[in-house]
Amino acid sequence: MAGNLLARSIHDLTAGAWFGGSLMGAIGLNGAAAEAKDPAERTKLSSSGWMKWAPIQTAAFVSHLAADLAIAWENKERIAKQDGVARDTVIKTAVTVAGAAVTLYAGILGKKVDKLSDQGAVGATEPRPEASDELKSAQQQLKVLQWAIPAFAGAVIILGAKHGEMQRPKNVFAGLRS
Repeated sequence: MAGNLLARSIHDLTAGAWFGGSLMGAIGLNGAAAEAKDPAERTKLSSSGWMKWAPIQTAAFVSHLAADLAIAWENKERIAKQDGVARDTVIKTAVTVAGAAVTLYAGILGKKVDKLSDQGAVGATEPRPEASDELKSAQQQLKVLQWAIPAFAGAVIILGAKHGEMQRPKNVFAGLRS
């Protein structure tokens, strides 16, 4: 029980860090960077902030996946026997992996924007009209991904809460009867 509580806590906290960090970055960091007077500083400041966050986010992902594995191992019989748990586990895993891939891709695009920051920008995800096609493309993709990432993280949190509800004794017994 204590191991499950620790794993569950790590799982939830790391999903919260993913959600909160990505949302704060999209609103706070990118919004503040857009206010820099020098257009070249706008992408530079945003990129710098995201690079400072990246190691924390990576540690959160690794911890989240480790906790996920511990929870699945402890609940392997319930996953196999309780109606709907295996299906929801597969869905949650798919959403987590897709979200991680989108987050990684956003990091790759962010490095590209940082490399091209001398071109300047209207904002972290808003290119200047005279920007290169490469910078415009990266920023336009980041404009979408900055909102997709917290959506994936939020979905992981919601699916985790659903898994938690499925562990209530009345739900376990109902699921085992069907």
